[in-house]
Amino acid sequence: MKYKRMTKKHLLAAETFSYSYANYADHLGINQRFDEYMPNDIDVIEKVVNSGQGIKELAVELDVEEDVAQQILSLYATAKEIVFAETAEASFRKGVKSSILLSLESGLNSEEDIDKLVSQICYRASDFAYLLDLEEKELSDYSEALRE
Repeated sequence: MKYKRMTKKHLLAAETFSYSYANYADHLGINQRFDEYMPNDIDVIEKVVNSGQGIKELAVELDVEEDVAQQILSLYATAKEIVFAETAEASFRKGVKSSILLSLESGLNSEEDIDKLVSQICYRASDFAYLLDLEEKELSDYSEALRE
């Protein structure tokens, strides 16, 4: 495997805080933010979610404004769907869909907007490659599923 193997918590942190898996893996072991701070934030988010608390409590725990806490919680919910997808292919699909929906919400009105979406889909392809390595599979293993 070309990149360091990450835990589900690292993958959740990468998704939640908008890092590609390869970039996140490259920072493990050399940057405390990636090794400790972001995974600890995931622990805090999970604790708040599992205890039934809300945005106010999350904002206090993360020391952020409530609107930022709401955004983080939304990103975490999407990250959880992507990271815990049944297969790398399913994760890729969910990731691409998430990127498209976010682009549509932000406005897809110019060539620059389209270029940004294309870049995000390319990042998703990079994440897919990372997941394929984790599963010890090749793209062709999912050829049929990708055509559905």
